Amino acid sequence: MPTSERNQPAPGEFYLLMPDTTRRGRGHGVEIVNEDALLTPPRLIIRPEEGGFPPLAQRPRLVLDPKLGDPPQDLEGGMSGYWLVSERLKKAFTEIDPHAFEFVECDYLLPDGTVGPTHYLCEVAREIDAVDEEASNFRVIVDEGCPGGKFYDLRGGASLAFKREVVGGSHVFRSPYSGDLVYCDRMSRDSMRGAGIGSDRETRGLRFKDAFRI
Repeated sequence: MPTSERNQPAPGEFYLLMPDTTRRGRGHGVEIVNEDALLTPPRLIIRPEEGGFPPLAQRPRLVLDPKLGDPPQDLEGGMSGYWLVSERLKKAFTEIDPHAFEFVECDYLLPDGTVGPTHYLCEVAREIDAVDEEASNFRVIVDEGCPGGKFYDLRGGASLAFKREVVGGSHVFRSPYSGDLVYCDRMSRDSMRGAGIGSDRETRGLRFKDAFRI
């Protein structure tokens, strides 16, 4: 059987994992107050262009400002290029796929100056070329300015298939041609929900979108 036939997409097998920006409320009010000291010029965010964590001169310091928003949920995005994750989500991530992530612990202060719950900046560090273009349905943009010379455009609807022999035992990963998108398998989704982190009614900041139909 041709590989593309073996890798036909199936509902509920793989998901896009992302911060839930559709939830109600104001969003979180956490700031990295020492962000300037953590930058590597000329970058305007902490995360390097190639990903990962640069050498940090000090630990990231987070402060919750109630005027800006609410306390963070288990997963928040947009933190100088990284995710912000709770202690329990870090534990779940590590149990699911310990080699897929990198973390940096943060200092976190509440509005009254007391120490808040432990949080981490999080990076999905595993990148594998696992999308089966022939068995998928989306637009491929060929452009020398893109990393690797192309980009997967999922706007307007897409259906993603994955090379199972490339995915192997990986449960969470990025693609070289999908920008900051993160993919996970059904086991990851079920494990996180089994740990009480996120549901259809209360996402706790985690949004899962079936890669079978985006």
